[in-house]
Amino acid sequence: MGIDSETGEYVRAPNRFDDRITADGRDGWPAEPGRYRLVVSKACPWASRALVVRRLLGLEDAISVAVADPIQDEQSWRFTLDPDDRDPVLGIRYLHEAYHAADPGYDGGISVPAIVDIPSGKLVTNDYPRITLDMSTEWTAYHREGAPDLYPEARRDEIDELNRGVHADVNAAVYEAGFATRQSAYDDAYRRLFAKLDELSARLEKQRYLVGDTITEADIRLFTTLVRFDAVYHGHFKCNRNKLSEMPVLWAYTRDLYQTPGFGDTVDFDHIKRHYYQVHENINPARIVPLGPDLSGFDAPHGREALPGRPFGDGTPPGRHERGGFP
Repeated sequence: MGIDSETGEYVRAPNRFDDRITADGRDGWPAEPGRYRLVVSKACPWASRALVVRRLLGLEDAISVAVADPIQDEQSWRFTLDPDDRDPVLGIRYLHEAYHAADPGYDGGISVPAIVDIPSGKLVTNDYPRITLDMSTEWTAYHREGAPDLYPEARRDEIDELNRGVHADVNAAVYEAGFATRQSAYDDAYRRLFAKLDELSARLEKQRYLVGDTITEADIRLFTTLVRFDAVYHGHFKCNRNKLSEMPVLWAYTRDLYQTPGFGDTVDFDHIKRHYYQVHENINPARIVPLGPDLSGFDAPHGREALPGRPFGDGTPPGRHERGGFP
């Protein structure tokens, strides 16, 4: 990622490692329980998608999780939350070690989510849009009984189209506003963001979920940005036309998802706030983490259950997971 020196626009780097883990192993990486480790930061919205999907589908025992420290250093994501500052399964101190095991000459960014092959220690993929879709479609043999269909075949075109717009004008736009170095770049991102949020609000006014009457991949991708909105994007990234809590439909929608098993129980506001305010020194050089805002409202009644739809369709919510993993 970087800044275009001419336009002042923030440009996200493409995902360099895009092998896929599939049921038939056609890229050399077959879906096998216990073989792979999902590396995340609970601060990162892209990584949080994978935590939500993994939890909803019941893949906790099939795919283990390593949680990186929300505060990066000059070597990027590190495992300082673990004993001896080392991931106990992969045996590494920094995620870049898995990147360089896959490609010793790699000199690009180190991003999460990342899936690492445990036996070889090599990074398999950091292709965050594909990771969650493959969890839904390639790991079906290991889904829990009652797992929802988050990417129903009959609705995939609609989900994909919606996701493209949400990615460009919500998920990415908050970063483009926050990291812009010219007024015109900030203005463009800000206007696209709030135009899209207004559009989504109108869509959700009379329907509980974005596509169909159950939770899908589309809801997950929007949720992980919305849940961070008031905590970091409104102030830190200057996305301040409104707080989420001042947009009634989206605020109720986000509370509805937050209170649904698999969503709020993967959110860590402490990690989120400390990462954004302490790592982005170009925006916040003093690295002061604000005490506000009050985030207790996420547990308030939302009223969305009155709309048509059931979160898990004919399936069931995930149960409490007692045997390690995250959460």
